[in-house]
Amino acid sequence: SLGGMQALQWTIDFPDRVRHALVIASATRLSAQNIAFNDVARQAIITDPDFHDGHYRRHQTVPRRGLRIARMMGHITYLAEQGLGRKFGRNMHADGYQYSYDVEFEVESYLRYQGDKFAERFDANTYLRMTKALDYFAPAAEFGNDLVATLKTVQAKFFVASFSTDWRFAPARSRALVKHLVKAGKSVQYIEVESHHGHDAFLMTDEPYIRAVRAYMNNVAEECRRD
Repeated sequence: SLGGMQALQWTIDFPDRVRHALVIASATRLSAQNIAFNDVARQAIITDPDFHDGHYRRHQTVPRRGLRIARMMGHITYLAEQGLGRKFGRNMHADGYQYSYDVEFEVESYLRYQGDKFAERFDANTYLRMTKALDYFAPAAEFGNDLVATLKTVQAKFFVASFSTDWRFAPARSRALVKHLVKAGKSVQYIEVESHHGHDAFLMTDEPYIRAVRAYMNNVAEECRRD
């Protein structure tokens, strides 16, 4: 998502340096819902007692609890209900209902594992800045919110991909980009992949997606050989 935004922005900022852009599971700007999710994640980090207004290293600590919750919440939004159901269903991690707040379902165990792993390897301030970069992204803002005008000087060719169960960066957002690229007279190939993996599908090996990316990159390689 953020990578797709960066690729799109580079085609606008450096039209003579970018010949191809792959914009995958992304959007031209965040929806209000996405901004709301990002704020919940940030609040989880900022309100952690170990955050210390961002100076946690001075206090020789890390806001692990906040990072953990932010990752757990975020990770849910990257998955599809269908995919979670297939993988975990209502499978129990414990023997029967314990009426406790420890892990009882397999999906709880999975999310807590993801949260713990993330909290050990990702910097909290970096996470805050990255979510703000996502929130602020609006390349058409300097062009009166006219995306077609924004894209007029772009020289790159585009490959745009979306995934059917990605509700965080829904296919409609990618189709909107494609529509504006076409209106601006740009070359664009688009694929909407049927997948049960949600937003994280771009990390998976759904065969139609892999084939489409391979075909596009083979064309780029052939173009380079001709040059």
